[in-house]
Formats: sequence, structure tokens, C-alpha cells
Amino acid sequence: MSMNELMDAARVNKAWPFQEAQRLLKRYPDGAKPDGSPILFETGYGPSGLPHIGTFQEVLRTTLVRRAFEAIIGAKPEDGKTRLVAFSDDMDGLRKVPENIPNAEVLRANLNKPLSRIPSPFSNEHESFAAHNNAMLREFLDRFGFDYEFIASSDMYNSGQFDEALKQVLRKNQDILDIMLPTLREERRQTYSPVLPISPTTGAVLQVPVDVVDAESGIIRFTNEDGNVIEQSALGGQSKLQWKVDWAMRWYALGVDYEMSGKDLTDSVTQSSKIVRALGSPPPTTFIYELFLDANGEKISKSKGNGFTIDEWLTYGTEESLGLYIFREPKSAKQLHAGIVPRAVDEYWQFRAALASQPLDKQLGNPAWHLLRANGGFEGAEAPGAGDTLPVTYGLLLNLVGVLGAEADRDAVWSYLANYVEDADPAKHPELDVLVNAALAYNRDFVAPTLKKRAPSENEAAALRELDEVLAGLDPAISAEEIQTEVYEIGKREEYGFESLRDWFRALYETLLGSEQGPRMGSFITLYGVENSRKLIAEALAKA
Repeated sequence: MSMNELMDAARVNKAWPFQEAQRLLKRYPDGAKPDGSPILFETGYGPSGLPHIGTFQEVLRTTLVRRAFEAIIGAKPEDGKTRLVAFSDDMDGLRKVPENIPNAEVLRANLNKPLSRIPSPFSNEHESFAAHNNAMLREFLDRFGFDYEFIASSDMYNSGQFDEALKQVLRKNQDILDIMLPTLREERRQTYSPVLPISPTTGAVLQVPVDVVDAESGIIRFTNEDGNVIEQSALGGQSKLQWKVDWAMRWYALGVDYEMSGKDLTDSVTQSSKIVRALGSPPPTTFIYELFLDANGEKISKSKGNGFTIDEWLTYGTEESLGLYIFREPKSAKQLHAGIVPRAVDEYWQFRAALASQPLDKQLGNPAWHLLRANGGFEGAEAPGAGDTLPVTYGLLLNLVGVLGAEADRDAVWSYLANYVEDADPAKHPELDVLVNAALAYNRDFVAPTLKKRAPSENEAAALRELDEVLAGLDPAISAEEIQTEVYEIGKREEYGFESLRDWFRALYETLLGSEQGPRMGSFITLYGVENSRKLIAEALAKA
């Protein structure tokens, strides 16, 4: 496949990253800015807390759009046609002490100061609370191989790199007030100012009215906490901006072309877009995604503790499965909990297995194409790992671990995998080994506590007895597919009274495995072993 073929297909593909990239192409029909500088994608991070699954989803989705845009314009990541900036808003004042932070008294003693000017409560390794959290962000992004540039707000303010943009904010102070004041409650209007001075006596970020004395030199006037009227510069880190103004100023100063955000920031996008126009630049192309919900369909809240963390997902699943879940339907609210992980794992591998044999238009709509491309780049189906499959599904592993019960451990699972997998060695199947450990953890925390094998009914017991006889007479060389056919035939027999094969398989799952759903029985019997499977049948019949 040629680059031109890829470009042509990408320009019309309906997968959402291409749809977003096509919107960006309307902004720059030639695929580049008039001055030749790279197209700038941005993601934002508030370092009052540690990186979380929301941080991951925003950087991943932005990366997917970035790579889709490169495909459309015929660029490779190394060509430098695009940039991704991870921006930390660490000049924000600390409004409240986050939960689960050690030495919280350090933070309480520094409330309202910029996050970058508060000592770290974690250790002396970092010079500030924000520096610690910024380091965690970079470690977090590096862990997943993201290609990004890190920018801290404090560096931009303190070094004067934002000074020219701040002067423009001061010049347009009244225009910004005209945009923002109608959106505020009357009480808030009385103290609102686009510029937040930093107190020269306490170092706190002040929410007070501000007069612009001289926009060209950056001088402002305000009443300090001690009641004194102060004139000081707004430049060089002596002030920061209100959130919506700050976001717009950042777009203006950096020349941001694309940024996405959660539905909770819809109004911020609207007002910041108006403000950046007032400053003299067009707003970036923006994308609003829906937020995650918990298992009960409720909004995830830190205070409620009803979230599902990225570390939890990676305990029970894989990075790729999380990527798949985040890739799909970004404009739909989705539940985020442990119960969705196994299906996401198996669906990812189904997409990956299909990729190599698909025509180009189907490849570009395949989530695995986008996820494999995200942090390396490739042209079309030549992705590393395209077409790969796992010899055993995650669902099948969970069933195996479930029936092994208390004896289940990594070595035991691999010993059973030898019945099914050629060269059943963890070193030769590292991705499968990851799933073995994940399945053990998932079974321990979610499956084992709920497993309950019911007794078979009379007709189910009769069918199980025939299945046992069939298994007893099997040729040792029989394939999993042939065993599956034998199981099918038993379920079809009229004398057992199953209304459908689904009822027969549900009976197998509930009486032998203790779950409502299960694997292809031919695969399971091959994996678990014929004799061990017959023992399961004997145990079930003993309850009849």
C-alpha cells in the first residue's frame, strides 16, 4: 500500500479520529500552518492531584487524532509536522487539600498559593507539590510510550514567556469582562477580574478586583489582603489568570490548533473560545467527550470513591484493552468498572487478529489500527503485531482459573495450557502470561466469591451422563472443534428437552463452571483435560 492510497482512504474514512482530523484539515487545507510551524495538539492537566484514567484517556484520544491527521497529510511521526503538548496548570492556587495526601498540614498551611510554590508533602525530592505531581504525570505518560512535550504553566509565567500574551489580556481587559460578567452570579461579578494578582506579602493568588494601570508595561492595581492598595507588575510570575481566561491565553500564546475536553468543561470551551477571539486569534478545533460512569450509571466522584482506577484496570486487564474501551464511542457516556474488562480484552484481540486480512477502508476503521499506530507509527497493515492472535481467550482463562479454585496459581494455569498451547512457556508467550496473572487476580477478587454450581435437573443430568460417555470414548488426538461438535449433538437430542442449544450450554456453564456464561466447551474440555472435565461432570451428577 502506498502513502497516497493511505492518504486518500484516510480523508474519507468515518472512524472518529479521522473525522476529527478531517475537521482540522478544513482549518489548514494544505496540512500545515501558513508559517510552516507544526500543527499543535494540546492536553491539559491540573496537578492538584495525581494522574488518573481521565488523564490517560485525554492524551490517548488526542494522540489518535494526531496520528490520523498525519495519515491524512502523508506525514510520519518523525517528520515533525505535528506536536503534542501536555500542559500542567501548576500556577493555580490550591483551593482545598486533596484526600489521601500525606503530611496534609503542609498543604493546609499554604492554601491559595500557586501549586508550584507549595512545598511537597511527599518528600524533599521535589521542590514543590506541583513539581512532584508533574513528575508523576511525566512518569505516567512515559510508562505508556506517549510522544509529547511537557510544559509547566509556572515555567511559562515565571520566565516571562507568557508576558506578551499577558499584556494582550490587559489590553483587552474590558472586552474579556464583557464576555465573562454576564455568565457570573451577581456576588461573583463584584470581585471578578481576568487577572489574579499574587500577593507580595503572603504569596496567595488573590480573587480581587483589578485595575489596569498600564497594559504596555503590565502594571496593575489592587487591594492586598492587608488592606493596602498595591501597584505591581502582572508579568514575570506576579499574577496568573482566571481559568477560562488562562485557557484562552494559552491557546493564543502557544498557537494551539486542537484540544479536547470532557463534557463538564463545555461552558469553559464556549467562553474561552470567545476570549481568544477577543485576544486576536481563532480558537482551536475542539472536541467534547462524555464522562465515565460507575457500575450503577452514576457520575464518578472522587469524594464518593466510586471510580475505577487505571491501576485497577491493568491489574485485571491490559493497556491495549483499556485503549480499546477508550477508543470506542467517545461521545457516549460509558460505565467504567471491573465487569467490562474481560470483554474488552477479548474484543481487542479479535480486532487485532482481523487487521492484517482486512481491506484498507476496514483497516482504518479497526480500533487496533489506531491503537497500534498511536505511539510508533506505521503505514497501513504493516503494524507490529497486526494479525496476531492469542491461543486462548481471556474468557477461557477465567473459566479455567475458576474451576481450578484454590489450587489456581500461575504455574498450575500454565500446566493446563500445555494441553492446548504449543510451546506452553511463559517466556514464549509473554502477552498470554500477562493475561494469566490478570485472570488469577480477576478470579480472586470478582469470580471466586460469587461462584456457585447448581444441581442439574433430571433432563440435564441425563444429557451430562451421555456427555461423560462420549468423553470416555474420545480419541486422544481429537481436536477442540470436534469435541465441540459432539457437545452440540447431545444438546440437539429431543429426549433431553432443551428448547435451544443456548439452554444446553447454559446448563453446562451453571452446573460445571458455576457461572451464567462460559466458553466454547470444546476448547474448555481440551484445555482443562478430558479426565478433569469428566470429574466436573461426576461432581455435578452427584448433586442430581
